[in-house]
Amino acid sequence: MSILTMRQVDFVVEEKPIINGINLQVNSGDYLTISGPSGGGKSTLLKLIATLLTPTSGEILFNNQAQASYPTTDYRKEVSYCFQQPTLFGETVQDNLAFPFLVRGKAFEQAKVDHLLDLVDLPESYLTKKITELSGGERQRVALIRNLIFLPKVLLLDEVTVGLDSASKAIVKKLIQRVHADGVTILLVTHESDILAQAQQVIWIKEGKIVDESAISQ
Repeated sequence: MSILTMRQVDFVVEEKPIINGINLQVNSGDYLTISGPSGGGKSTLLKLIATLLTPTSGEILFNNQAQASYPTTDYRKEVSYCFQQPTLFGETVQDNLAFPFLVRGKAFEQAKVDHLLDLVDLPESYLTKKITELSGGERQRVALIRNLIFLPKVLLLDEVTVGLDSASKAIVKKLIQRVHADGVTILLVTHESDILAQAQQVIWIKEGKIVDESAISQ
């Protein structure tokens, strides 16, 4: 069953096409890896799906309903985007992990948060840790579990393992695999060869278009 559909989607900036006539269907439960040359439109594609950008033309559907028909806050609860450079706010880890409860009007669930911290090898004591004291790998792990306190239907991951040490990368990859096993649809942008080697379904984007793999090396 299709969960995301893009129909002839264009995104143009100052008359320059960044995304050019993209047609894409993503089925519920897919794990789709997106790759291609730098500047080819990979991150822009995710941001269009995430509603961080608006298509110049064409249509994006979520659950067979026009993306534009959803209230933005409701849509982003179901289609969650994780940045390449993790964006944390407030002063502490708890400020970030309390936010998903706050926007839903729900009480903070300590047990759920402790479980997620454990999944990414961070102790409960990190809740009071200042975000300025976190390493890059720790920041990415906190940002990722913030997106997963309430599981979205679709998780958009934009180069989330770039620059991480091997231990943090392994932890993040394991968490993504676990979330996918729980039924979350994954769209992962990467250029890292080890991730591509393990990918089951890959699409390649070059000059804003979906192309076959052979076109990447040309």
